[in-house]
Amino acid sequence: MARSRLVPPATTDLADTAALRAEVRDFLAEQLAAGTFIPSVDAWLCGWDEAFTTALAARGYLGMTAPEEYGGHGRSHIERFAVTEELLAAGAPVAAHWIADRQIVPALLKDGTEAQKREFLPKIAAGECFFGIGMSEPDSGSDLASVRTKATRVDGGWSLSGTKVWTSGAHRGHAFIVLARTAPVDPAHRHAGLSQFIVRFDGPGVQVRPIVSMNGGHHFNEVILDEAFVAEDMVFGEIGDGWRQVTSELAFERSGPERVLSTFPALSAVTENIVQQNISPDAELGRLVARVAGLHQMSTAVAGALERHEPADVAAAVVKLLGTSTEGDIADFADLRVGDDTAVDPRLRELVAVAVDQRPGFTLRGGTTEVLRGVIARELGMR
Repeated sequence: MARSRLVPPATTDLADTAALRAEVRDFLAEQLAAGTFIPSVDAWLCGWDEAFTTALAARGYLGMTAPEEYGGHGRSHIERFAVTEELLAAGAPVAAHWIADRQIVPALLKDGTEAQKREFLPKIAAGECFFGIGMSEPDSGSDLASVRTKATRVDGGWSLSGTKVWTSGAHRGHAFIVLARTAPVDPAHRHAGLSQFIVRFDGPGVQVRPIVSMNGGHHFNEVILDEAFVAEDMVFGEIGDGWRQVTSELAFERSGPERVLSTFPALSAVTENIVQQNISPDAELGRLVARVAGLHQMSTAVAGALERHEPADVAAAVVKLLGTSTEGDIADFADLRVGDDTAVDPRLRELVAVAVDQRPGFTLRGGTTEVLRGVIARELGMR
């Protein structure tokens, strides 16, 4: 194993975030008591609730890592991690702001222009600006080097043409960061010639088409760019540096607690049912809890690396890969536990049904299992 790629455990003591976690739990208890939300599985992807996002912003739980000069709160990645873990464990509806807060804030701080930071960061922190991601394309899967969306320089900016898919929240959001080709493909250097642009969903030449899931849910979209004009000041980062930028952003997308806790509300509810029914827990429940605990430590370590501005792309891929399998196993365990028992609370049955329903997507979003294995093997020299 290449030791330079190892990520050490986070050094922040649990006591440092204990008070913050208690504060978030009190907030969630108040919201639950008021009937503001009902805990759900995969709420970070499907639970779009702008009123809840506004309430979080009012408590200072959005834009936590952004400096105060940009409307943020100047807090650490570890503190933000603690807040997001509590929200996910509670099954709170955080989809509206999730991508903007998770991915766009750190990306803007790292690669955005001063004008872009001042335009978008305060609005994200206030819960007023929602972003999507424009990476995936039809027939490309997780192979981002194969993107065909083309950006051509024109007077005053760039013209973008191509199609992006699986763009969460595009039908409700304000903008997304698009990965596009600004130079012809070089077979010897497939990752070269890529650049990123901030594109507004309501701009000319941008069409959002819904992708409705088999269960009737609508959070994914296809976005058609037909000579969409992007002004020069909305070039994100440096032209030709898109691959470095996008791989850096993926560390935030792949390592977060949402890769571990999407089905946690179902596991929590099943465990509570086991206790109430005075059923003896089996070894599989213990194994799942242990896996979640281990992944918590790993994900926290990545948050610590991001706090130190250290590379964590490979560690993030490991967290995502292991988290995906754990979330899927939780769904299967809950499904087997509930079974055909007609005495099971309808709310529990619904949680489990959604967990099983969403299970196949775990292995796709944020990078397929096969691609992640390739990333890990390649970077650690295990060819």
